[in-house]
Amino acid sequence: MTEQLRLMAVHAHPDDESSKGAATMAKYVSEGVDVLVATCTGGERGSILNPKLQGDPYIEEHIHEVRAKEMAEARDILGVQQEWLGFVDSGLPEGDPLPPLPEGCFALQDVDEAAGALVKLIREFRPHVITTYDENGGYPHPDHIMTHKISMVAFEAAGDHERYPEAGEPWQPLKLYYNQGFNRPRTQALHEALLERGMESPYGEWLERWHTMGRERTLTTYVPCGDFFEIRDKALIAHATQIDPDGGWFRVPLDLQREVWPTEEYELAKSLVDTSLPEDDLFAGIRNN
Repeated sequence: MTEQLRLMAVHAHPDDESSKGAATMAKYVSEGVDVLVATCTGGERGSILNPKLQGDPYIEEHIHEVRAKEMAEARDILGVQQEWLGFVDSGLPEGDPLPPLPEGCFALQDVDEAAGALVKLIREFRPHVITTYDENGGYPHPDHIMTHKISMVAFEAAGDHERYPEAGEPWQPLKLYYNQGFNRPRTQALHEALLERGMESPYGEWLERWHTMGRERTLTTYVPCGDFFEIRDKALIAHATQIDPDGGWFRVPLDLQREVWPTEEYELAKSLVDTSLPEDDLFAGIRNN
């Protein structure tokens, strides 16, 4: 294929793009691939997770604007393009029983109607590959699950001229992947490597309760991107309201990560081209067609 390769990453909130597949995106940007992040919501109901910024009245009052600025900084660090789909954050309901979701939020939208916004963006950007979340959302946040739902509808509909005729000229993406960067093999390998070196591991409790997190996923694609872990971390730290730079995300030395597990992982969910598994490239089967 001599055409410009294009990758679209569909995410629920600002900061998700930097914690899921960011090094992969930076790698492809460095190779000349056009990369677009589609952010479904503005993160308006996200908690301030960085203890250093908690209690700041300006941030609390202007969280939407603050998170948009953080997204702009992360986008520039990664070198990607980014568009907002314009939906309102649903928040993460807590309690037993769980409270109802807020009226008008993303997770309560009609799936087919909400998918129209993503179909329009797909037809404008014309990606060959799309990444998104699995049916569990990666973890069961209602916005992550809704992101999965609209991504699946949009992948099927974008190339069909009879569906969403108002959304532009049809375009059919060729492959769709689920982000699976948080997987047991990676976590186990890093945990054991830390302990072997006499270092403290942040993964012990995760591994102990892994069985409660749902079934094991099938990893089909391992993208080598260790050279871009610094960029990934810098983009993540740009989301200052969400990430404590002294927190658990950054307790594993980058050199150890590159030595033990220098890839980001994906699950191939749909492919309209022939490919051989396992893969080391999201564009496998596309580059040479």
